[in-house]
Amino acid sequence: MFDYLDGGSYDEVTLRANRSDLDALRLRQRGLSEGAARNLRTTILGLPARLPVALAPIGSAGLLHPLGEIHAAQAAKAFGVPFCLSTLSICSIEEVSAATGVPFLFQLYMFKDRGVNAALMRRAEQAGCPALVLTLDTAVQGRRNRDCDHGLVVPLKFRPPLVMRMLGRPRWLLGWLRSKRTLGNLAPFMSGNTRFSECLAWAERNHKGAISAADLAWVRETWPHKLVVKGVLDPEDAKLAAELGADAIVVSNHGGRQLDGAESSARAFPAIRDTVGDKVELLFDSGIRSGLDVLKALGLGARGCLLGRAAAYGLAAYGGKGVTAALEIIEKEIYAGMMLTGVEDITELPSDFVLGQT
Repeated sequence: MFDYLDGGSYDEVTLRANRSDLDALRLRQRGLSEGAARNLRTTILGLPARLPVALAPIGSAGLLHPLGEIHAAQAAKAFGVPFCLSTLSICSIEEVSAATGVPFLFQLYMFKDRGVNAALMRRAEQAGCPALVLTLDTAVQGRRNRDCDHGLVVPLKFRPPLVMRMLGRPRWLLGWLRSKRTLGNLAPFMSGNTRFSECLAWAERNHKGAISAADLAWVRETWPHKLVVKGVLDPEDAKLAAELGADAIVVSNHGGRQLDGAESSARAFPAIRDTVGDKVELLFDSGIRSGLDVLKALGLGARGCLLGRAAAYGLAAYGGKGVTAALEIIEKEIYAGMMLTGVEDITELPSDFVLGQT
């Protein structure tokens, strides 16, 4: 499970580039500034955010920790940042809504049957989701070699090394055996067996694949609230998404888990920013691990960042308390970075805040 969370596709070139290209950016340090008051608050997709971050959608987060999506959503609510639920979550839209009682974002993977897609959108709307996050970069799934090595594939292969690792983590294994083992959002579309492996196999068989401009236009027509397009690295895709009515774009390479050798988000962001300008809200995803990374992304022009692994490591280790701890660390790092760069308001960064942009 650690490698499922930590790994990328193929040789993990893009996974490493996400980090190295962020590391190459520099923040402009300023020594003369006024006072210690700093504003870290902003809004993301119209939702108030104590920090300029939201929790990214993570498939099967409930395997990292029992009821993981509920724990993460509750931690996000208590801390004051938006949360996004994946289509491929263990806990369903309705369960997360009942457990939190606050609006959250819903991420949609499209299926071949538009009736399934429409039903998922209706359920998200009924739960009060203010925005839909449509993922574009999963026409096929990139091969994740670490998962293949462990037998963490569909169907699951219980190879001796995997079994031994599971037996060596009795607390995790007991929690997994006691928890729900299904995909809550997809189970209603299946008749009979709704076990996790069967749901995942159904998702693979029925996954739509490539998303066309016509598909995006249909989603825009069907979904009545804000529409976010996630998985954009090319300025032409960004321009087309904006023209078709997207309210926001997430510059992302799926955390280095899809096309290996693709641009990092840090390198792709400036061209997309220059192409769409302020027509849409721009969010940054892939590679963010610290509050200083968040500042770099905002300096490039992002409104906020999606936290995937940075929060999921905490979830896997300590559940909701781990997510809270991760957010607290990132908050302290953002505050320290603002103090040392002389920035008083996170929404008003100077144009030369980040050095070394490509």
